[in-house]
Amino acid sequence: MTSTGQDSTTTRQRRSRHNPHSPPHDSSVTSKRGAKKGAVLSSSPSLAEVKKKGRMKKLSQAAEQDLIVNIQGLDLNLEAKTLSGTGLVFDEQLNEFHCLWDDSFPEGPERLHAIKEQLIQEGLLDRCVSFQARFAEKDELMLVHSLEYIDLMETTQYMNEGELRILADTYDSVYLHPNSYTCACLASGSVLRLVDAVLGKEIRNGMAIIRPPGHHAQHSLMDGYCMFNHVAVAARYAQQKHDIQRVLIVDWDVHHGQGTQFTFDQDPSVLYFSIHRYEQGRFWPHLKASNWSTIGFGHGQGYTINVPWNQVGMRDADYIAAFLHLLLPVALEFQPQLVLVAAGFDALQGDPKGEMAATPAGFAQLTHLLMGLAGGKLILSLEGGYNLRSLAEGVSASLHTLLGDPCPILESPGAPCPSALASLCCSLEALEPFWEVLVRSAETPEEDILEEESTEEKDEEGLWQPPALPILTWPMLQARTGLVYDQRMTGHHNLWDNHHPEMPQRVLRIMQRLEELGLAGRCLTLPARPATEAELLTCHSAEYVGRLRATEKMKTRELHREGSNFDSIYICPSTFACAQLATGAVCRLVEAVLAGEVLNGTAVVRPPGHHAERDAACGFCFFNSVAVAARHAQALSGRALRILIVDWDVHHGNGTQHMFEEDSSVLYISLHRYDHGTFFPMGEEGASSQIGRAAGTGFTVNVAWNGPRVGDADYLAAWHRLVLPIAYEFNPELVLVSAGFDAAWGDPLGGCHVSPEGYAHLTHLLMGLANGRIILILEGGYNLTSISESMAACIRSLLGDPPPLLTLSRPPLSGALASITETIRVHRRYWRSLRVMKVEDKEEPSLSKSVTKNVTEPANPDSAKRMTTPEGNILDAGTWKAVSASSVEESTLGQAKSETAMVELSQDQSSEAPTREATLDQTTSEADTGGATLDQTTSEETAGVVEITQTLSALCTDNQTLPASPEQGAASQISPNELIENLRTLEINCKAEEAPESQIPEEEKLLGEAAGGQDINDSVLMQSFEVRANTDQAVFYAVTPLPWCPHLVAVCPIPESGLDVTQPCQDCGALQENWVCLSCYQVYCGRYISAHMLQHHEGSGHPLVLSYVDLSTWCYNCEAYVHHQALLEVKNIAHQNKFGVDMPHSH
Repeated sequence: MTSTGQDSTTTRQRRSRHNPHSPPHDSSVTSKRGAKKGAVLSSSPSLAEVKKKGRMKKLSQAAEQDLIVNIQGLDLNLEAKTLSGTGLVFDEQLNEFHCLWDDSFPEGPERLHAIKEQLIQEGLLDRCVSFQARFAEKDELMLVHSLEYIDLMETTQYMNEGELRILADTYDSVYLHPNSYTCACLASGSVLRLVDAVLGKEIRNGMAIIRPPGHHAQHSLMDGYCMFNHVAVAARYAQQKHDIQRVLIVDWDVHHGQGTQFTFDQDPSVLYFSIHRYEQGRFWPHLKASNWSTIGFGHGQGYTINVPWNQVGMRDADYIAAFLHLLLPVALEFQPQLVLVAAGFDALQGDPKGEMAATPAGFAQLTHLLMGLAGGKLILSLEGGYNLRSLAEGVSASLHTLLGDPCPILESPGAPCPSALASLCCSLEALEPFWEVLVRSAETPEEDILEEESTEEKDEEGLWQPPALPILTWPMLQARTGLVYDQRMTGHHNLWDNHHPEMPQRVLRIMQRLEELGLAGRCLTLPARPATEAELLTCHSAEYVGRLRATEKMKTRELHREGSNFDSIYICPSTFACAQLATGAVCRLVEAVLAGEVLNGTAVVRPPGHHAERDAACGFCFFNSVAVAARHAQALSGRALRILIVDWDVHHGNGTQHMFEEDSSVLYISLHRYDHGTFFPMGEEGASSQIGRAAGTGFTVNVAWNGPRVGDADYLAAWHRLVLPIAYEFNPELVLVSAGFDAAWGDPLGGCHVSPEGYAHLTHLLMGLANGRIILILEGGYNLTSISESMAACIRSLLGDPPPLLTLSRPPLSGALASITETIRVHRRYWRSLRVMKVEDKEEPSLSKSVTKNVTEPANPDSAKRMTTPEGNILDAGTWKAVSASSVEESTLGQAKSETAMVELSQDQSSEAPTREATLDQTTSEADTGGATLDQTTSEETAGVVEITQTLSALCTDNQTLPASPEQGAASQISPNELIENLRTLEINCKAEEAPESQIPEEEKLLGEAAGGQDINDSVLMQSFEVRANTDQAVFYAVTPLPWCPHLVAVCPIPESGLDVTQPCQDCGALQENWVCLSCYQVYCGRYISAHMLQHHEGSGHPLVLSYVDLSTWCYNCEAYVHHQALLEVKNIAHQNKFGVDMPHSH
């Protein structure tokens, strides 16, 4: 089939899951820019005179006021009182239970003893706000657990040892003590106390050091040392008592928290993320539900995220990669109001259960990354961890980070291993249909390079042995953030144009705003000094320095003539002194950071520096301050200190790039407008293909935006996918930021849309590197309000304030994704951390899985509707969820997608034997009978279901396997009779799929334009900013329909009156391009008329519609055309009505 792509700005333009009515996103590009820096955007009417005259005019007072109003509308909360304090609950009563019959049981009181000793030794107890533990009430526990189960646990207080042991043996991996119930209630209550304190604004964040753990406990089932599910209860409590709408639960315990997952797997208000050891189901709890393919059910689809580790020895780099590529992007789109962490430390090196190789420093990094979410509202609840030293140090490291201490430098960061990349790729593929921020451009890998590198990786991984756990040290600082500024830098000004964009008011307004907000007073003010001759000569030639010094004595006409010898430069008698002072100020700040005088700092300096070359001024810049500062840091260290320079100025830092392009000790990453070489500083030097030379090859990284309107979503996508993965692999010892703010909203030169909140988040994410040693150096930025608010937001992050809430109004632009993808393609051979990608399939690998695109709108769980099968059987949402989930969990490439993760999976990783699919798990399963597990004593009725299941598994091909229930005891979710009816429906679908393609009517192979949803199918190539939408050219795309989709159950019987293909749209009366809903048989117009059918779908949730134009069928939820035998009857009736004859081969 072919379809005309009338709007191809992006591979798929999905409506936001949280705002389904948001319009498509514009990623077009403006025309070429002028040659000089300061040339303005033709699209800005208030700046037209500037372009005409070739110089910047001051914004009108009205325009400036509009910008101020817009920024005040942002959720900066800059002037609000900053919450401080880390809460800690640690109650000795929690040690009053142990295993009575096994002294060697790993979950014992010595765990908390070891933690307490470590916290006292490091002085952490006194630094925290201590809270008294409280008991959770029964009604609070009943938010997650059944009353019958709670009552049963309560009776254990009065049992003797023999009775306790008999009851414990009915569960998996538990023991009971007369005090178990009391301590479990106290543990749950401890987390609830912290929820009250954090949401009541008593403290910023907190940690509950408790036992027993909780994340394995289910509705009516004790499991895996756990009685009550503390984080699950806390999430429901926050929603009920504090009216919290969205909660993120992160579970980094080495065991999968199946209890938490089962509690929320149908709930879109709780996002559950687990990263755990799985080993293809061989590791406890041995559940298929722990695999990446389980993503939730019903309205909760997409809100369960599993990253399964399929080998031991996973390191910090593997965990960090999962956070960067998957968790953080999804969390930013989800926008949690509270983050709860099931903080098990059994993935630490030396733990006898986990056998992993993560370090305490690694968990400090994970904690830091989470602190950027939910306005910093973060609570850690202790789960597992059974090596006493590792456990104590892991808890200590996370607590240090909660308190605001810098993250230690990782000893051996490296890059994620191939097995971790495989798991991550699979998880990304499974979740991509549900989260706009995960959409990735398809890539064509350079196979020869990847194969060669893969061999090297295997060799390297085989030789790697985990070192002994390092002894972490935490810096004792006199002050946290240094601030350097000198009013003498305002002496540099344009003698001929008072409104030149690089004006003295830039730094004056920034400092004025910092004073107003009280931020300057919270910093340690450092005196500026001029750069010495020796410092300048590390990056500039003596001839050039002398030439600039000579301008101090020139006359006005000579200064003008000298300035015209350079590109976009003006010079006054004070220019040399101001440039020398700006560079020296940055060097002074470097000295303070390296000496431990401050942890980090900001240099509010001008003139800027990153365009300055070794022998030439350029683009308002004279001395390259950040480059000189980098060389000064290395000189102070007496060695080639590893330095990361991040340049987020909207213009490419050509001078900085040239100074380090042969140096592997300095990693230079620039994100800038490029516009195919037409944006200042022009030419190809800012292209993604510029990667450095000689020893510095791969250490120059350019993300080249090819158009305007790049904003927070685009920069954060670059941070998550590219900047931070490379940075963590490089493992810098100092971070310098060329902090230009001309990509900010309202800047007259940049034309981009980065908000102050966005800059705060970018800063926070970089602060996890280099032991927190980061320095921001002001570069460009020419709207006085924008630069003042943006710098203030960054300084608040440096001071340790949580980044403000950031609402992303749209997903990343397609052109921005194309730019990021191109840079990743270029650098993948140099940085193994970038090898998380999606590629176009050339052949369908038999051992890979794919995921059906099942995009379901987020809805209130109570609004689930009942659906009718073609046979008239009624299935409610709870019954149908298992079948619909199977399309996500077990579908194949031919059924759903033309892309797959660039990874080769072993047989164990990619598929499970049909017999394993067909059986009901016999472990950790909750049945209707109040917690007893399903085993071989199941009833005859259930056994009959198993037999039917096995038979059906044999009938169905591998791409249509039996769906798994979220809890392995299927009887707790669906009755045997309902399951049998569902299986009959599934069997019909399986048989239909076995029909050869030749039996498909020719007319059905040519499908027409979709009624809505996405514009074009996944086979469409990613378009750049310069889209064809601005031309009259028609673009055609071949689309393959799905042979089956899980929403066919929504098709209702045809009305007795039949169909009328001439019926107009019920809303607007349009006669062209009408569609009929196959659930209610109402007729509405398509997306290119008035999109009333799309609105009908969004209001009703009815998924399948039939085109009266070409008789194609579209599924909104799958975002795809569908061809299936179940649709032939309605298509044939429509064909009869339209043409007067039956459809050929309709039988």
